[in-house]
Amino acid sequence: MRSLRMKLVMIMVLLIIALMIVVASFLINGVGSFYLGEFYEQMGTSFSEDFLLRLTDAAADGPENLYELVMAQSDLAIDLGSRNAYILDENGAYLCGSTDEAEFGPEITDNILTAMTGQVGQDRSIINSYMDVAIPISSGDNEYIVYIRDNKQTVDNLNSQIIMIIFQSLALGLVICVVLSFLLAEIMINPIERLTEGTMRVAEGDFGERIEVHSRDEISVLTENFNEMAGVLQSTMDEINSERDKLSTLFLHMTDGVVAFSRNGDVIQSNPASARMLGREMDENVAYDDIFGSITSLEEILDQSGSEPISAQMKVGKSDLELSLAPFSADESQGGVLAVIHDVTAQRKSEEMRREFVANVSHELRTPLTNIKSYTETIIDAGDDLPPDMKASFFGVILSEADRMTRIVQDLLTLSRFDYGKMEMNFSDFGIAEAVQNVYNAVIIDAQNHGHELLLEMEKDLPVIHADKERMEQVIMNIVSNAIKYTPDGGRIELSAWTMGEKVSISVSDNGVGIPEEDQPRLFDRFYRVDKARSREAGGSGLGLSIVKEIVQAHNGVIDIRSKQGEGTTMTVTLPIKR
Repeated sequence: MRSLRMKLVMIMVLLIIALMIVVASFLINGVGSFYLGEFYEQMGTSFSEDFLLRLTDAAADGPENLYELVMAQSDLAIDLGSRNAYILDENGAYLCGSTDEAEFGPEITDNILTAMTGQVGQDRSIINSYMDVAIPISSGDNEYIVYIRDNKQTVDNLNSQIIMIIFQSLALGLVICVVLSFLLAEIMINPIERLTEGTMRVAEGDFGERIEVHSRDEISVLTENFNEMAGVLQSTMDEINSERDKLSTLFLHMTDGVVAFSRNGDVIQSNPASARMLGREMDENVAYDDIFGSITSLEEILDQSGSEPISAQMKVGKSDLELSLAPFSADESQGGVLAVIHDVTAQRKSEEMRREFVANVSHELRTPLTNIKSYTETIIDAGDDLPPDMKASFFGVILSEADRMTRIVQDLLTLSRFDYGKMEMNFSDFGIAEAVQNVYNAVIIDAQNHGHELLLEMEKDLPVIHADKERMEQVIMNIVSNAIKYTPDGGRIELSAWTMGEKVSISVSDNGVGIPEEDQPRLFDRFYRVDKARSREAGGSGLGLSIVKEIVQAHNGVIDIRSKQGEGTTMTVTLPIKR
């Protein structure tokens, strides 16, 4: 009975049964009412005034004559089967009749009682099992009651036939009803079943398949609306998935760390950046108090609804982190605290480097300016008393310091052009062997002056590269010059070049003092010097290697340093042969 098909069949069956019962009731009541009316109309017509006078005259001769006259009246339709006639005395006692006294029985009906009072008893009732009429007849001292009674056998027979017909019709109607109801159920249920299957597919996330429409009834309209709804859902889900993918990609790859905590302090969401910054996995075993409990309590943040988030700082290892803590829902059953983590280590390092850069620039320029001012004041104060040779020496120092300032300013301008992408490169095709040879020829005398052994090893048939020849010679020159400066006198320096596939490498090796391991990562920082005193003594500003790195990167090359303190340094520049 849970099936809509069976419910529809049962409703149709109950409907036809109820309809047949109603029809049977109306027919049976109609037949009974019809025969009841016909009986009393027939009695009224038969017992006319003329016939009543004849009955009165016959009553004077006794009840038998009265009975014979009644039986002779054909309009009464006395058939001795279902309709009988009786002659009763004034007290309703049986005198004679179409049946014997035993069949008449002792029953005194309402109509007989009425006739005993001298009135015609003709009350009718459809619920009685008989129809009767009682007519009082008075003749002198003789008083009788003519009693006509019909036992409704004709009505009962007709009703039986009607009931039989009703049952036969009911049986045939039930068969037809069941067949039609099944057909109707199929017509109605099949589209509903297709809709049910469609809703199940939609519930499972399949919005693509559409339900076929075979008619133009209300269910078909519902099906079309369902198809349209599925299409809208498909489009909406596609948009939601697209936005979710975007947010998920943004969440997973954003540089800032994000951690969401429940109101109980459990981690409910986090991105990889947060785990990397905090140096721990964000799993179910981690709680708010384990990470940020020492900064502020969870309850304090939850009480910040509608106000500014709480900002804080913390240090994890060598990283400096800035935190922004705020509640993301005021609902008692949901929500929690959202922590946004920003790594400011590089920013603070950059600020520190900027301050250090300003300090280094000031220091580098102040030293030559101080020397220039001192020697100039000496020359002015001494006037003509200063010997010519000493004056020339002083002017030489002033010129040297001015040249030093010029080199520093030029190097700073060069780096500034690289920073703003305005450094122009004059690319051309040239042989890398020629550039290496030029540098070797330029520094050989300086190397010999320090007692160094400068060796040149180049692979045969070095290729022609596409680069800025002047800048490449500047790179090689700077590296070789550093090797000469920072290698104790009498050292060994090797300049070599070779090819590796589509790349060419230039290497400078020395057996000098080497570079401490902790200083190597900062070797290309501006104004950074390992041995500051010796660098200034050698005339270095700490900008040469910074410029070298910028030039190499502008040529899509790389520079590699391998050094061990006390054993020497090897710097290798690798460039693509073709730009």
